[in-house]
This record gives sequence, structure tokens and C-alpha cells, in this order.
Amino acid sequence: MTRIITAFSGDTELSEPARYQSVYSKSKVDVIWQKPSEIVFPKQLKQPEKAAAAAHTYFQANPEHVEMGQHLEQYKDLQGVEENQFVDREARPHQQSFTEAVKLYDRGDHEGAVTLFEDSLVEYYKADVVCRALCQGPQKFEGHSHIRYHYSLHEVVSDHFTQVLHCEHECVRDLATRPGRLSPMENYLPLHYDYLQFAYFKVNMLEEALQCALTYLLFHEGDEFMTDNVDYYREVLGYDGSPREEAERYLTRHRLELDLLLMGSKIMGVDFTEGNYWSSTGGRDDSNRIPSGTDGWMEYVPISEKKNITVIVSQQLKEGGPLLYDSVQLVQNSAALNGTQRVLLDQVISEEKCAELRNLAHAVTMAGDGYRGRMSPHTPNEKFEGATVLKTLQYGYEGRVPMSSARLFYDTSEQVRRIVESYFMLNTTLHFSYTHLVCRTAITGQQDHRNDLSHPIHADNCLLDPDANECWKEPPAYTYRDYSALLYLNGDFDGGEFIFTEMDAKTVTASIKPKCGRLVGFSSGGENPHGVKAVTGGQRCAVALWFTLDPLYRELERLQADEVIQALDTKSVWGHGLNINPKDEL
Repeated sequence: MTRIITAFSGDTELSEPARYQSVYSKSKVDVIWQKPSEIVFPKQLKQPEKAAAAAHTYFQANPEHVEMGQHLEQYKDLQGVEENQFVDREARPHQQSFTEAVKLYDRGDHEGAVTLFEDSLVEYYKADVVCRALCQGPQKFEGHSHIRYHYSLHEVVSDHFTQVLHCEHECVRDLATRPGRLSPMENYLPLHYDYLQFAYFKVNMLEEALQCALTYLLFHEGDEFMTDNVDYYREVLGYDGSPREEAERYLTRHRLELDLLLMGSKIMGVDFTEGNYWSSTGGRDDSNRIPSGTDGWMEYVPISEKKNITVIVSQQLKEGGPLLYDSVQLVQNSAALNGTQRVLLDQVISEEKCAELRNLAHAVTMAGDGYRGRMSPHTPNEKFEGATVLKTLQYGYEGRVPMSSARLFYDTSEQVRRIVESYFMLNTTLHFSYTHLVCRTAITGQQDHRNDLSHPIHADNCLLDPDANECWKEPPAYTYRDYSALLYLNGDFDGGEFIFTEMDAKTVTASIKPKCGRLVGFSSGGENPHGVKAVTGGQRCAVALWFTLDPLYRELERLQADEVIQALDTKSVWGHGLNINPKDEL
């Protein structure tokens, strides 16, 4: 089954072909890198209902794609297209039931949730049979087809059996991976029993709740909170229970497979590492992980403590450290911005410095700006231009811009880095991941009836998936980025507000109007989805910065820029050319 997907990160569209493992068909398929406007949808064949389904299916794998979002809005207004026709044609029944069950659970419909969670389990075990059957065909070894593998019969049989066994064992991963995603949902199968034990408790079916709690402990033996729940059920019921047989059989088989794979890998001298799909009670910090009604930042509460109390103390996140510079003013903290790890500051730089950096941008920036030469990486209705620190220093050395202006860009970015590091009270050094002087200019004649964004809603270190209420920390996202910051250089334009949203990419939690010297800083994960409203008139300029706590991912250009600045300070650069790697995107 071929799925048409386009990979996007928070900042740029990646245009190189790639491959991904089809978790449904068990086959390698090519990713088709194609604009939605180039795809022939059934709409052109006068079949709007199929067009709606095709667009919806595409959007499930590419939730950040603004153009496809526009197509969906258009299809909703078409005559003859009904809401029930917006279906994901690649949805997997067990995952679909699970998602719907979680929605009912979150709404407090525990009886309805029980029915769908049970349906999901039935479909899961059916899908497991299909997945394992698909592993029985010819396998490939060391790049050779199975029939051309020139070894002894014993070795061929052994290798084939091992490959089939590994494929079957990996069905755990396949069944927990949503179409279009690379990473499985953590703790997926055990979560069914976790949700069910509490949902059964809420509808006063304690015997079933005990059974599901004991089943969960098969996966996570000794889990403290679930053990407390089991003790509570036993105390109320006055007798013990037993876990579900299908789960016991499933786990027994899984562990025997693991033993065989470890034994085989040792005999054949190859490495084998067990996938970490449910070996810990961890998961993503969201409401789908913890069926206690908390938001994932709070502690899990055993059922015995849930009877009369639902208020839980939130985890304290560090912020509020010194701002380091006398002129800088705190405008809003995380609470005022309705989120976590967010801050809004004013007067980070003066009007004079803003003007100097804008003049620098006009002289140095160019369309495409290093985002693989694309004129408008986010919207066709605006011109997008940018430049890096190293490029401005090169221009300064060549005399094309004042070296003092290039140095100002460098110094300002360092000032922002120090402020973010200090305000969020980080106990380690914050390193530059990418530094960018950018301007967005509204294109005259293309602003009427705009319904797109200047920069679509996204997160900076994970792939935002609003439909699943997830942010997948996997490539092509810049997973190593930890903090982000935007320093605005002007406010004399129309539109262009910076917005934070909920993970649904629709509910705006805070809106910020740019102006000279204003800085917004925030952590780069799924807790801070954000975007930029359409710039409908004038030009919006800013210094955009991304930071990492991992020194292995320091920005190469920044390290080169540091060397240039050091050389300038010692005058050793004069008489010599700047040592800039020609492969760097300038």
C-alpha cells in the first residue's frame, strides 16, 4: 500500500526523497514528494466525496500542510459533501477504535469508552494474526533474494526462520504505529488495560476493573500505582481475580520469541536489541498516557485516592531567573501566556539597533535564505528572505555592509542566548542550533481573501499531529532543539502576529504583536505549538534563534563565526580570506 506523504519540519520543507517502512503492508515503499496541487484527486473526476476522503487521508499524515488544510476547507463547502465522508482511508480499525475510546473517556462517557476499548482489543489481536501471517513470505538476507542465497540448506533455513521470527516479533511495533508515522505509540497495548481498569471502576464493575489491572501488571510487573489499585479492588470485592487469558498467551509467546532471537543472534554473532515498546510505564506526557484525568505534568493518583479528591499539584517548571540586562523588561510569563516555559520581554535592544539590523537585512538577505533555495518555504503569498551570522560577517569582511552591523547581529544573538538561558534557569550551557535574520514581505495583489498563515502552526522539535493530540519527536523534525526565541525588529506592518495554540493547532492561547526590541522565548517541544498569522501588508523582520542543550548539535556556522570574531578581535583576519566552507548554506 503506497501512501503519498510530504515530510515537513517546524521550519522548512525537506525536499529529498526518503523511504519508510509500511507498517501495514510490511513492504518497502517509496515516499512520493509531490505538492498537493500536483496530485490528481477524484474532485477532477466529479467525485467530491472521494476527494474529501483522499484529502482527509493525506492530511492525517501531514497535519502541518497548510495547502491541504485549505483544500479540506474548500471540500467542506462543496455541495453534496457530508461530514461523514471525511474519513481516513488508511485508518487501522484497532487504532481508530482506541482513538475514539480515548475521546469518550476524556468526555466522561466511561460506559461508551469501555465498549470501544474492548472493540479495539478485539481488532488488535485480529491485526496481530494478519501482521504475523504477512511475515511468512520470502525474506531477504544481506541484500540477496532468498532464492539466490548461496549457503547450505541448514544456514538458509536458519536464517529464514530467524528473519520471520524477528518480523513477527516486530508486530508489536507495527500495530502501535499510526499510518504515516515512524515511531510507535509508547505503551500502546498495556494502555488499553490501564484505561479499562479505571473506566470499569467508574461504572462500578469492579471485578472487570480488577481483571484489567492484573492484566496491566503482566506488562509492568510491580508497578506501584497499579498495585495500589489492585489492592483497593481486592479489598472492596473481598476476593482476588486473574488477568485475561489472551494477554497472558500473547506475552508468553512474545517472551519466548525474545529468548529465541537472543539465542540465535548470539550463535550467528549478530547484534539484536529488543524494542522498548512497553518495557517501562512511561509514555508521552499527555492525557492519553495517564487515565487519571491529569494533563501529563501531574502525578498519577491511585484509584483508592480518587474517590473524593481530584486536585493534584502541578510539577514546578523553572523560570523567572535574572534578565541580565538593565533595559530588559518582563511583560508576560508562562502563566500570563497560558502555557508552560514561555516568556515575553521588551526593550531587549534599542530602536537604533533595530533600525541598523533592518538595514543589514535589506542589504544581506536573499530569497530562499538557505532553506534549500525556496523562494517561499511557508506561503506563496509572501516573500521570505534571510541570512545567517556567518554570511553577514562575510559581507562585512568584503566591505559590502558595515562590519559593525555584522558584529551587532552576532552580539545581539549572543545577548538573546544568555537571556533565555538565565530566565529559564537552565543548569547547563545553551548552544546555538540555528541563527537567522529573516524578513517576510506581503506580495502586492495576493492578499485578498487569504486564509493561510505566514508560518503554519508547528512545534520546533517534533512533528505536530493535531488529530492524534501528539507531537512526534522523530525525523524530519529537529529533535535536538530545546529552546526557541524570536527577537522582533519592527511592528510597522499589517498582520504577522505570533500565536501560541493548543495541540489541536486551532485554539489560540496567546497572541503577540511584534515590535522593535520585543522577544518571545519558549521551549521547543509539543507543549508550545506556534505559528505566524498572515503578513498582509508591509515587511516583518526578526532575528530567529533555536538552541540546543546538546553540544553535539551546535551550529557549525556559529562555531565558524566565533572563530571569525576572535580573529577580528586580534586583527589576524586582515590580509587573509575568511575560511568559510563552500558547502555551507549562506
